[in-house]
Amino acid sequence: MDDATRRKVAFTVANKMGAALGAVYSHHNASHTHISGNGNSMYDYGSGSHFSDSYDYGRSAHWNLNISGENFSGYDYGFGQHFSGQIRGRNVSIYDYGTGQHYSYTI
Repeated sequence: MDDATRRKVAFTVANKMGAALGAVYSHHNASHTHISGNGNSMYDYGSGSHFSDSYDYGRSAHWNLNISGENFSGYDYGFGQHFSGQIRGRNVSIYDYGTGQHYSYTI
């Protein structure tokens, strides 16, 4: 997946857990991105695209997301890749099976 997609997933997970505040800090890129909205209507100012909790309108791609406690997993149909991770407070860690790397975000 690309960073914008991982960022959207991190925000979506935090949003579902009640921790999303409107910006995402990517530790991998050392950058902040403003994101607004809630649930089915969110907007990522970094990529200039709308997304929901299961669809990225900028890429015309679905993803599924399963959350169990602090853990989550899913599949991005646009990239054809699995991902998994954890949320602890406002910190989200994502393992991207496509790149084989961990990525950390603070919401």
